[in-house]
Amino acid sequence: MKLFPSGHATHPQWRMAAGLVLAQLRAQMALPEYAQSPTLGLLYITDHYGADAQEILDHLGAELPEVTDWAGTVGIGVSANNAEYFDEPALSLMLCELPSDQYRVFSGVAPLSSAEMAGFEAHTALVHADAETHDLPELLGDLAVRTDTGYLFGGLASGRAGALQFAIGGNGNIKGHGAAGGVFSGGLSGVVFGEGVRLVSRVTQGCQPLAGGAGREREITEADGNVLLTLDGEPALDVLLAELNVSLDEPQEAIDAVRATLIGLVDAGNDGVRRTGDLGADVLVRHIIGLDPTRRGIAIADRAEAGMRMSFCRRSAQAARADLMRICAEIREELEPEEQTLETATAIAAGEAERAPHPARRVAGAVYVSCSGRGGPHFGAPGAELQIVRHALGDVPLVGFFAAGEIARHHLYGYTGVLTVFTAAD
Repeated sequence: MKLFPSGHATHPQWRMAAGLVLAQLRAQMALPEYAQSPTLGLLYITDHYGADAQEILDHLGAELPEVTDWAGTVGIGVSANNAEYFDEPALSLMLCELPSDQYRVFSGVAPLSSAEMAGFEAHTALVHADAETHDLPELLGDLAVRTDTGYLFGGLASGRAGALQFAIGGNGNIKGHGAAGGVFSGGLSGVVFGEGVRLVSRVTQGCQPLAGGAGREREITEADGNVLLTLDGEPALDVLLAELNVSLDEPQEAIDAVRATLIGLVDAGNDGVRRTGDLGADVLVRHIIGLDPTRRGIAIADRAEAGMRMSFCRRSAQAARADLMRICAEIREELEPEEQTLETATAIAAGEAERAPHPARRVAGAVYVSCSGRGGPHFGAPGAELQIVRHALGDVPLVGFFAAGEIARHHLYGYTGVLTVFTAAD
């Protein structure tokens, strides 16, 4: 599998940004190590270009007639292989060369169960979604069930002027879109991949349990919908106030402490707080949205059930950096062959992979969806988050966006990153 051409640019005028991106793509497609005949475009734009989304898609489609399928969405930021564009006009595009019988573009008007999918076995799926979609968690669960692996990856559009999505099938338009032209709002869209498209994906957390034992896991022993009533048999509100060392008698101090605190929620038997004190991949971080003094409960932004486990946690740039480095190392180790020649091992270890993706890693391209709360200065400097990925995987083609919620498996996460790599088969 050859490298996927990719390009990215920022400019107040979208036509100028598109021209710069097209120049990058064409220069790469002229090189022997890059794919010559891509058919699937993954397009991410910042919401500064939201009003011009249809024109952008039409323009790119006309300039790249060989690309018959398109998917993507809008975010307050987009990412590339070595940079992030946060809260500025920008676009990021990657062209994938995949067997035509191994993927399908879908949307709310051309769902996975439609005739378009007849004879196609979905293995995994890249999903873009509107956060306002009714019963979104249930829809994600249903979509995951329709894939062989149950694994989804992607995120929620984070545009401030509407959650626009891109979806065009191989006939130039998905059946049912009518005159929509491939740009629409609401529901789910994306690409389902067959078993012949090999993907390696990991979730990285951006939060850490509270220090001093306050972030230890507790069992939810009683809950009512989204209200935690008792933890380990004790009133949930009393536990929270004790662990934050605050009192409702000092309301402003208590409010400030609670606002900075999040809930790490996990089903019984899943990967919760690890022995290292970090959050496992199954932990879903949720906001505290209210307190219930009458019932001594805590209201959170999700439903909870007795028997689930939880921990109090907070955002942590240090933990986010460490966990991102961990998942990158896991992906790298999974992709690199166990046996290497001395020349290959030396090239990778010497940092050559930072300048260009080494063939030993068999990476064709990557998609990185990160929480909008992680972008910008959270990692210490502009682009620092993407530089961690680049340092670990090499200067691989990469696109992505900063989301209002991240999707991995059938879960909807917060404050996480989801890194997915397209790789050659063994």
